[in-house]
Amino acid sequence: MQKLSNLLKYWLPVLVWMALIFSVSADPKSYQHSAGLFEPLLHWLFPRLPHEQIEIYHHVFRKSCHLSEYALLALLLWRAIRQPVRNDSRPWRWDEAGLALAGVFLYAASDEFHQIFIPTRTARVSDVLIDTSGGLLGLLVLWLLGKILKHW
Repeated sequence: MQKLSNLLKYWLPVLVWMALIFSVSADPKSYQHSAGLFEPLLHWLFPRLPHEQIEIYHHVFRKSCHLSEYALLALLLWRAIRQPVRNDSRPWRWDEAGLALAGVFLYAASDEFHQIFIPTRTARVSDVLIDTSGGLLGLLVLWLLGKILKHW
């Protein structure tokens, strides 16, 4: 029963987050939905900003969201792989981080493949690189915080 509890405790958040990424990725009007919220906000905040500039900011915003969502996926995967116990003082293990990053890469690649079948969506290798970079960034921030706080 303890193993099932640990399985749910550590892997269920990973699966839920992956399902959320998948559902957002399946939206054929994803760009229009985010533009409908983000671009009017920028027009309101900066009424003199040219529309072309707002579109650039929107694009950067969307890619930043990719970085963030895959950084969180990497952290959730790392946590599930590591399965820390109370007062865990084990040192940082790069193989655990590498396995989490490999999981991020594989999921990002499968997500882009999935987008081939969604109207108006495209699969891009550059998006896999951005997503994987987000995972790497998340893990590096975690490692750095652990070093600063002398956790490992």
